[in-house]
Amino acid sequence: MSIAVIILAAGMGSRMKSDTPKVLHEIAGAPMLVHAMRAASGIAAEKTVIITGHGADKVTATARDYNEDVITANQDEQKGTGHAVQQAAPALQDFDGDVIVLYGDTPFIQPETLQTMLDKKAKGHGVVVLGFHAANPARYGRLITNGDQLDAIVEYKDATEAQREIDFCNSGVICADAKLLFSLLDDVKNDNASEEYYLTDVVDLARTRGLTCAAIACDEAETMGVNSRVDLAVAEVAFQTKARRDAMENGITLVAAETVWFAYDTLIGRDVIIEPNVVFGPDVTIENNATIRAFSHLEGCHVSKDAVVGPYARLRPGAELANGAKVGNFVEIKAAQIGEGAKVSHLSYIGDADVGSEANIGAGTITCNYDGVFKHRTQIGQRAFIGSNTMLIAPVRVGDDAMTGSGSVITRDVPDEALALARAKQENKLGLALRMMNKLRAAKAALQKD
Repeated sequence: MSIAVIILAAGMGSRMKSDTPKVLHEIAGAPMLVHAMRAASGIAAEKTVIITGHGADKVTATARDYNEDVITANQDEQKGTGHAVQQAAPALQDFDGDVIVLYGDTPFIQPETLQTMLDKKAKGHGVVVLGFHAANPARYGRLITNGDQLDAIVEYKDATEAQREIDFCNSGVICADAKLLFSLLDDVKNDNASEEYYLTDVVDLARTRGLTCAAIACDEAETMGVNSRVDLAVAEVAFQTKARRDAMENGITLVAAETVWFAYDTLIGRDVIIEPNVVFGPDVTIENNATIRAFSHLEGCHVSKDAVVGPYARLRPGAELANGAKVGNFVEIKAAQIGEGAKVSHLSYIGDADVGSEANIGAGTITCNYDGVFKHRTQIGQRAFIGSNTMLIAPVRVGDDAMTGSGSVITRDVPDEALALARAKQENKLGLALRMMNKLRAAKAALQKD
């Protein structure tokens, strides 16, 4: 059975107090909308339709950055969730399969939960609703069930006292056959106080047609909605708490777990050690047995097995560390490959470069890669030794087994096995230092008398 997902992302999010559309506020380095889209990817959705509204251009651009095949449909007027889903009808008019409705501000629904809904739907139910058992049901809509079947969704304001005692609450996520869903939505009325078309009304309409409905339960944490900056902070903590626990359960040592911050897509192998105050930005992969030392920041990089990073290191997008490579304190790597067993131990910037295996980069080395307009690449050969405080003016190549003298400014290629010295000849002016200092002290004393 083919699967489509509709993600509602049209709301302004006025409680955010922001010019940024609500669904584009980030959790773990990714907009909330992307979290919802990842859930769709997790069930191999054939089509994903994003319902846009406020900030439609920005929402569309973000969605297509993640999935260029995504379809967008604009909800010009905000007339309720049912009306929002109807905007996807033209995009899915020829679609034959099941559809799931998600929300761009509910970022933690898991693919496994969506698959459970699809499995339940496959047992013959017309509509399947996702519910959760709330610790504090408050004013959530209640799911009224009878055994395996869902009889009704009752809003809090319409519920009896007995119904308000029910803790099985509505998340808003719905699964149904696409053609059936749009047929039911055609019958939804807006004869309510808000004059809006509610998606939840499809349950009663389906039952009126003689169809059965069902509800499944997920962990309450999956249904967390984000409507304010406070909610956003709570969601970030929830994500990080789960990510840290998952990491440790998968064989990763977090020396001070509460100080490590993961991105939504961080991938880490077994027996990795992560010291305190490490931050992972998006698109980081760490292989087995690597060590990430304290106060390091990584994004867009790949660290191979047995490599060591930090402390106080920064790996920027395009950084690739081979097996056993070492990047030490106050080192920044960007768009560079560090070969197997190579060392960049401290106080260096290596950008747009290729460093050969077993090379040693001395302290204070800089690859001068930018001329103000273009970026240029530096090639450092295998087993090369770069002396401290060397400036490598790209494009330039230092050969295999070659060396540079400390303090050199290298502007030409260095052949294999050669030693390059590129610094001014030192001259010693005997006695000049003392004569200069005495002169300066006398001038200072004269000024103080005045």
